[in-house]
Amino acid sequence: MVKNSDGHKRVGYLWDTLYGWHDTGTGGNEPADPARGLQPVNRHYSSPEPKRRLHELIQVSQLRGHLVQLAAKPATRLQVSRVHSEGHIDNMLKQSQLPKGGDCGDGGSPFGKGGAGIALLSSGGAIESVRAVLDGEVDQAYALINPPGHHAERDRGLGFCLFNNASVAAAYALQERGLNRVAIVDWDVHHGNGTQDIWWEDRDVLTISLHQDRNFPVNSGFVYERGAGRGEGYNLNIPLPPGSGDLVYTTALREIVAPALAKFKPELIIVSSGYDAAMMDPLGRMMVTMDGYKQMTKIVLDAAKELCNGQLVVVQEGGYCQYYVPFCGLGVMEVLTEQDSGFKDEYLDIVEGQVRVHYTQEQLDYLRDAYASHFGNRSAALEELVADTWAGKR
Repeated sequence: MVKNSDGHKRVGYLWDTLYGWHDTGTGGNEPADPARGLQPVNRHYSSPEPKRRLHELIQVSQLRGHLVQLAAKPATRLQVSRVHSEGHIDNMLKQSQLPKGGDCGDGGSPFGKGGAGIALLSSGGAIESVRAVLDGEVDQAYALINPPGHHAERDRGLGFCLFNNASVAAAYALQERGLNRVAIVDWDVHHGNGTQDIWWEDRDVLTISLHQDRNFPVNSGFVYERGAGRGEGYNLNIPLPPGSGDLVYTTALREIVAPALAKFKPELIIVSSGYDAAMMDPLGRMMVTMDGYKQMTKIVLDAAKELCNGQLVVVQEGGYCQYYVPFCGLGVMEVLTEQDSGFKDEYLDIVEGQVRVHYTQEQLDYLRDAYASHFGNRSAALEELVADTWAGKR
């Protein structure tokens, strides 16, 4: 473990002002269109504002002195082309030069002029964070980057994502740093379809996505999607029903994700960390709290310490509530640094009564199906939860 002069562990932290300048235009989920009654609004869902506010909350917290500042530089075309087709890269670069920018690929994900350059800087930030961890400069790292990336497939962008940042960083670790196995754990509320697509036939990267069932994209993220060819069995989807909250998420991490990581034995773990599974998010209905994100981070960090010398990089994905995203991200940073930020969850009093504290049969059925899809049998721990639920103990 790398130590600061005060004896504490060193955690890398990366943010660039340009991440807050990524322009997503007006509209809610689609561009404004008077002919359709879609009025312009001041902030698009994917505005950088929640992430900028997270950065500023970290800077005024007690964590600031425990972080090693990392600086991003743009990913090269070669680095991006390892996970994206030349046609997709050309398309994003071409649209980025238009006077008003372009769209990621689904018609509802606008980006302004110069947006592809910021997206390359976002991918480069993920790479730099991985580099710092692999070089031993820091123990773990947090890449607070923007725009996000996990929806970007090999041949197209989607869902506010131009380039798949976590995958670009994973390919860097494999092809430039000589690693053999990298795991990507995605807990954004939406299915990590792009990451799944990129590594679908590859066994060098284990892709795990926990997400709200049929949220976005509505036609992907099912348990039977397990990869193909050489990559069959190396893609794990854990769709969860709305309202799952801290209880179900932490159970999924502990009983499914951690064993899957132990089975795969990664040399590096990358977390695609979206905070849109949180309470109050406009695009998710999963009700995770700041404490839930802390518990989830601890489970994955403990796995990293056991499996790969703690080599863990957190890469920012979505999160659209400008009030609550900063506190969820701060909780993740508290776990990574093993320090108190000096702030508590100021929104817990509002949402505490809504937090689910008992399992439902539906939730347990989802967990059992996800476990069985990957391991081919039933989990004794999950079966015990099912039995307890039927007995009224949970």
